[in-house]
Amino acid sequence: MSDASIAVVVFLITYAAIISERVHKTTAALAGGMALILLRVLDTEQAFEAVDLHVIFLLAGMMIIANTMASTGVFQWIAVRAAKVARGSPPGVLVILCAVTAVLSAFLDNVTTVVLIAPVALVVSSTLNVRPVPGLIAIALASNIGGTATLIGDPPNILIAAHADIGFVEFMLNIAPVPIITIAGFLGVAWMIAGRSTAITDEARQRVMDLDDTELIKDYRLLWVSLGVLALTLAGFLLQGPLGYDPAAVALMGGSLLLLLTRADPHHALREIEWTTLFFFIGLFIVVAGLEETGVLASVGERAADLAGGSEVASALILLWMSGLLSGIIDNIPYTVTMLPIVDELNAGIGLTEDDGTSVLWWALAMGADLGGNLTVIGASANVLVASLAERGGHPIRFVEFLLWGIPTVLASMLIATAYLWLRYLAF
Repeated sequence: MSDASIAVVVFLITYAAIISERVHKTTAALAGGMALILLRVLDTEQAFEAVDLHVIFLLAGMMIIANTMASTGVFQWIAVRAAKVARGSPPGVLVILCAVTAVLSAFLDNVTTVVLIAPVALVVSSTLNVRPVPGLIAIALASNIGGTATLIGDPPNILIAAHADIGFVEFMLNIAPVPIITIAGFLGVAWMIAGRSTAITDEARQRVMDLDDTELIKDYRLLWVSLGVLALTLAGFLLQGPLGYDPAAVALMGGSLLLLLTRADPHHALREIEWTTLFFFIGLFIVVAGLEETGVLASVGERAADLAGGSEVASALILLWMSGLLSGIIDNIPYTVTMLPIVDELNAGIGLTEDDGTSVLWWALAMGADLGGNLTVIGASANVLVASLAERGGHPIRFVEFLLWGIPTVLASMLIATAYLWLRYLAF
């Protein structure tokens, strides 16, 4: 059996184990990655180089900040305030949290946003005595939609912009209309679904309205220090271009500064990090590297180029839908890394050069990779993180349940993206 065949088989077995949920997803991903090393499809150096430490360190740094903030009680305070603003209505709270998530994801990044918002959703659900899983899934989907809008909103966007030399404003002006339209429709659908699936009694609603939120903050000094460090970290994200720092470095700087200022016990702070999530990503990166190193993903891209036949319209639409499907299956970060040189070839095939300006194919790749990440619970970093936080809170998100939300969300958003690309770039 060839290395490519082994890589495909290992990937399929790993994916089947994750879907079946008979094996924990972290165990399945790590076992799949180690199987590729054991079978010599990848050597140790190839496997470890495939682990994207930018993602790992970004998550770790933001988890330190978020966990420290959580200890102050601020998430409980935000949850109660949101519940009161929505008059104790679960659909109203869900729409508020999803809207906030989408906006923050555009100007921070979707991973950072769900680290901050998911704990709030868990507290709101407990306060309203409703099942939190649908709300957490909706927040993950909203984060990916909102993160599509800007260069810093989703890791694939950063990769694309750096490779194609695209500026922040140029990226936003070309991409943002799609997530804006998509999130507006998504909020309406989320409202209707939540309204049908959740209900609380008048007595429960009144108990929520009577809650006293003035005593929820346990440590004001720690809260203000945490907020100050968070503000500096977010400023670092927004100014990462001029400052020349990677987002992962900014997150670790923020986490380190917070530990210094609060003199917190590092054993406790590091123990609170979602290590199962981080090691899931490590395993998944290695499994996908098997497909990349053996040329499987490149073959898929080359086949797409052959089907396009040098047509800009066909290239853009095939790239959009292929990215939407594959990003939902293999995680959109390694997929995007693999596709960058393939899109260069597609651009050359339709006769575009660097002097012709930014190609529509980059917009197709960005929208497909970002929006397609909503397909499955492992399709995007934000999804995996939300699922881990939900499991830690005693409310595991089932693969199939996420899929039931993900399929219609991705289908609708991809249709919107298709219409947008056609009308703005391809029809005339």
